[in-house]
Amino acid sequence: MLTAAGVMLVLGTIFSGLLVVASRHLAVEVDPREAELAASLPGANCGNCGFPSCAQYAKAVASGRAGVNRCSVGGPPVAERLAALMGVEVAATYPFRPVIHCSATAEQRLLHGDYRGERTCAAAHVTGGVQGCTYGCLGFGDCVASCEYDAMILVDGLPQIDYEKCVGCGACVRACPRRIIEQIPFKADRMLVVGCANHDPGKVVRSVCQVGCIGCSLCARAEPQLFSIKDNLAVIDYDVVTGHEDLHAVHAKCPMESLVYFGKPEPQHEEQLAGVASPGIAGRPHPVEHGLDWRG
Repeated sequence: MLTAAGVMLVLGTIFSGLLVVASRHLAVEVDPREAELAASLPGANCGNCGFPSCAQYAKAVASGRAGVNRCSVGGPPVAERLAALMGVEVAATYPFRPVIHCSATAEQRLLHGDYRGERTCAAAHVTGGVQGCTYGCLGFGDCVASCEYDAMILVDGLPQIDYEKCVGCGACVRACPRRIIEQIPFKADRMLVVGCANHDPGKVVRSVCQVGCIGCSLCARAEPQLFSIKDNLAVIDYDVVTGHEDLHAVHAKCPMESLVYFGKPEPQHEEQLAGVASPGIAGRPHPVEHGLDWRG
């Protein structure tokens, strides 16, 4: 028994020594800035930065594999803190917030089907038969259910976003089976958005929706630097948008009212309302007048 105990003692000593040597030679060095970077992040672990967690993003920033401006939840303040810790300059950053590429309420969607399946967008997207438009919002609120910040509600079958509560985590983007929710840089309090995702020809769009984009290109001709027509659908280049443009005239020219504002509504100013409508659309209300053409 004493012999066995002695052997165990010797083996224990040898293995302990090997562990000490291994810990010194095989240890992975941790950048001391990682903890500070992680502490500066909001801890939402939303994955919108491209990494599974805030800790992984902090590690990537510390190693130089990721920029300091990827946190959509924290926005510019977090980017500035990360830049200060890394000793780098941060370029102009903007909070990324969701917008919805569909502006049709339940009444404005045509050719309604007799859908009797599960009342979720995910199920209806697979089953079909809800409405004529195969691109637009299904209206069952999967995005609303996914929001942990109570920043979305469903009104007339269309999600509305409370931007005072929204943190830009991207949960609603991931929840939408039709991929009509997109995160864009909010370079101004109110951003103009193409409220449609239908790529069909204009005649087909008119048959399934009262406010769908028909690809008429009026917006692209008015602002060719910002707008283009791709596959029958108007597209806005938000890399080019500065946030200082006055796009009220372009908004007024859209014959289908497919251009909508997302974000904070403007105060009503009578002098702004005057002269906004184009001569061919006399009397069309400014988006602020009734609060119907912005989503938020």
